[in-house]
Amino acid sequence: MKKRFCLIIFFAAVSLVYAVENDLQIVKRAANGKGMLCKLQDKKMILLVEGTPAEMGTAHGQLLAAEIKSMSEKTLLIATGYLIDKDDWFFTRIQEVMQRTRPYTPDRFLQECDAMSQAAGISAADGRHMNFFPEMFHCSGVAVRNSATVDGKIIHARVLDYMRDIRFQNYAALMVFMPEGHNSWVSLSFAGFIGTVTAMNDKGLAMGEMGGGGQGKWDGLPMNFMMRRVMEECSTVDEAIKLMKSVPLTCDYYYVISDKHKNMVGVCAISGSPLKILQPGEQDEMLPPVPADTVYLSAKDRAKCLSERLRENLGRIDVKKMIEMTSVR
Repeated sequence: MKKRFCLIIFFAAVSLVYAVENDLQIVKRAANGKGMLCKLQDKKMILLVEGTPAEMGTAHGQLLAAEIKSMSEKTLLIATGYLIDKDDWFFTRIQEVMQRTRPYTPDRFLQECDAMSQAAGISAADGRHMNFFPEMFHCSGVAVRNSATVDGKIIHARVLDYMRDIRFQNYAALMVFMPEGHNSWVSLSFAGFIGTVTAMNDKGLAMGEMGGGGQGKWDGLPMNFMMRRVMEECSTVDEAIKLMKSVPLTCDYYYVISDKHKNMVGVCAISGSPLKILQPGEQDEMLPPVPADTVYLSAKDRAKCLSERLRENLGRIDVKKMIEMTSVR
């Protein structure tokens, strides 16, 4: 992995703005030689894996075995919450999700998931449950550029508060994937999750999502694996849109996508309907006012607050200011 060390440090620095102020320490290396686990002084985990799907999955499972087992146990809490909220049995429904999405899910993702499960000491079924449950539960995304920022550069942010009640945040990890034959990319994720909901690749393409409705529309490519395909196969916003249009999508999701060329869009992806593309500054009935050179997708009070903060800080937005703007108060 030495030949990719510069790429690794690049990803860590971009994804964790303050990483340069902390020492990056190697905690352990995978027994198969295809990964390593690092930590920053503030204890945040950074997982790095490379190779074939089976090699990456095995390294993932070896390095985060304890965390993956704990995450697997959380599935029971998810099942309980699902039963109370939906009056439905989680495990029956997730089997339906996996069956209906199977024709659209690349084999390489399932191979990686199963290899990870085996290496971590959990069943293949439990590993797949951890990676398909986002389809059953339904955050804000924003990108700014040009006149909206201090130096004209593009800044893309993603607000992710996911399953906090059952403490998913305890298993959070920055994951760098370097798959054989595909783009390398980084995911803000958690132990055992090989898909993504927040990511950027080595071509400078970034993407985040926000869940909507549409539960039960499962005849398509799962959202988290669709995003992974975008990271591994695309280099620009236009390529990402082309891929999204080429496959059936599940449920209803909303995306903010940006690239190093300062292109950025909002995407409304309603299963069974054509994609709706929102350009920077484009007004839409579902959103409060959208300032020039900005794209955002959010809902309810969060959307109103984000719109106000964007307008208040237009032209003065840098990384620090974006973090302040997207913090909950």
